[in-house]
Amino acid sequence: MSRPSVALFVTCLVDAMRPAIGFASLKVLEEAGFDVIVPPGQTCCGQPALNSGDHDGAVAIARATIACLEPYDRIVVPSGSCGGTIGVHYPELFADDPAWLARAEALAAKTHELLSFLDAQGWRPDGVALPTTATYHDSCSGLRELGIKRQPRALLSAVGELKQLPLKGAETCCGFGGTFCVKYPAISNAVVEEKAQAIEDSGAALLLAGDLGCLMNMAGKLHRRGSSVRAFHTVEILAGMGDGPAIGEAS
Repeated sequence: MSRPSVALFVTCLVDAMRPAIGFASLKVLEEAGFDVIVPPGQTCCGQPALNSGDHDGAVAIARATIACLEPYDRIVVPSGSCGGTIGVHYPELFADDPAWLARAEALAAKTHELLSFLDAQGWRPDGVALPTTATYHDSCSGLRELGIKRQPRALLSAVGELKQLPLKGAETCCGFGGTFCVKYPAISNAVVEEKAQAIEDSGAALLLAGDLGCLMNMAGKLHRRGSSVRAFHTVEILAGMGDGPAIGEAS
């Protein structure tokens, strides 16, 4: 009997900056009982263009992504921001184009953020233990556009010996905001400074989240502050890769 399949939309940031997240995603999806396909031809989801007000550019990328992904029954994304772009903003982009709107809505309906997808399958890591402490940051897009909050914490609760510590202002933006940190660096830096202080005040050894952009922003600030807190995407911990190099560390 064949296993159900999922298409993994790796995201351009994971591909370029932290491939380990892609491999961890592949590992846990296979453990959850799926055959994983990585569709050829996938590129950026178009979020940077969308954030920058480049409507025509965002539409062009969205059309290419829809054509690339629509043949598959389920699409899983290890990023709340990319998942939100496909699931929430693609239909908005084609509000005045009925033919493409139907295709965008169909893709949105079968696109899932990775951690919420795993939780919905009832999957939990088996035999994974990490004797340390961690705190969790709720990324804006995942939280506000996709309703992701309980799911990653529930998954992490199944990691043996891992103690989760609360983070003050866990739902507050880290200051990354896609192109926001480039357009308004002073504001972005002030926001992430407060976030870094809260992370250190939590007493946790690890910082976890579900979006690489946010994690890179926070990890960079923590490093510049001389902090010992190490940052990982949650799926890396679930895949048993928490003993490897953290985000921003040399491999």
